[in-house]
Amino acid sequence: MRYSVAIASRLREMGYEVIVTTRKHPDTVPLARFLKENVLVVGKYNPKSFLSRLRESIRRQLSFCKIFGKAIPEVAISHGSVDQMRVAFGLGIPTIITVDTPYADAVHRLTLPLADYIVASKALPRETLQKYNVRGKIIQFDGVDEVAWISGFEPLVKYNFGRPLIVVRELEEKAVYVEKKFSSVALAKSLTSLGKVIFLPRYSRRSIKGVIVPEGFIDSASLVAQADLFVGAGGTITREAALQGTPAIVVNLFQEQYVNDYLAEMGFPIFKTELASVFELAKRVLGSKRDVSDLLAKLENPVDVIANIVSGLGQKKNLKKSFFSKLQ
Repeated sequence: MRYSVAIASRLREMGYEVIVTTRKHPDTVPLARFLKENVLVVGKYNPKSFLSRLRESIRRQLSFCKIFGKAIPEVAISHGSVDQMRVAFGLGIPTIITVDTPYADAVHRLTLPLADYIVASKALPRETLQKYNVRGKIIQFDGVDEVAWISGFEPLVKYNFGRPLIVVRELEEKAVYVEKKFSSVALAKSLTSLGKVIFLPRYSRRSIKGVIVPEGFIDSASLVAQADLFVGAGGTITREAALQGTPAIVVNLFQEQYVNDYLAEMGFPIFKTELASVFELAKRVLGSKRDVSDLLAKLENPVDVIANIVSGLGQKKNLKKSFFSKLQ
């Protein structure tokens, strides 16, 4: 959602009308409200089964057709939205898609072959994208997606959970691409002897003995900026932490950790290890925060890339700047 808002803000500055959409989801909707983005909620997230996913996807596509059938957007942008891509392709709308998880095979099969422009970090080997029968233009940038909102970021909320503060993010175990799993709760409990542990759940909130589970919305970017350590499976919050100098431990589940490896090689505090070694590594890197502003300044902002694509489309297709839709 932060990526969507960053792109929408830039395009609005350029004079475009932007509609930001999202599914009903425990992460995206509260964050949109927090960022004061008036999102259009279309469809919902239901990972109960393959059938439930398919049903909700079809319903969402039909809703998009109903919403945008009479006023067709001139450009569609998403971060790997299958539903957006299918509808945009069917309506002949130029599409821009962003990619940062090469292991999301099912999503890539259903989106990349239809995309007109694919925007991805140069950390991703080009062949990992091309193997999906890509016909659109691949544009790679020297940075990562999270630069879009971490560059120039100042924490919006002050948290006081105690010190040293360790943040653990629950594994997105219901994602189709997750084959290996581990207990995020057990991992969080194992770290309590090192400091105050705050657990960020994905699916449900329940009390965990010895661990802090926030009751309401937590701004992850602000939280990890103030934390002494982050532990997760290598997703967005991992990079939000590392880009702000907070040491981030990645539990080594996914083989294609190109983006995290790229940042680690640049000098950002990302440390990949096996589950059994997390505790010892945590003891070693806990509190080793450092100023990475010079490194961050060297990274390219993908919003600049997307804005340039839109400008080019505007010149080519004479976009009216009156109806620009961003579907997520």
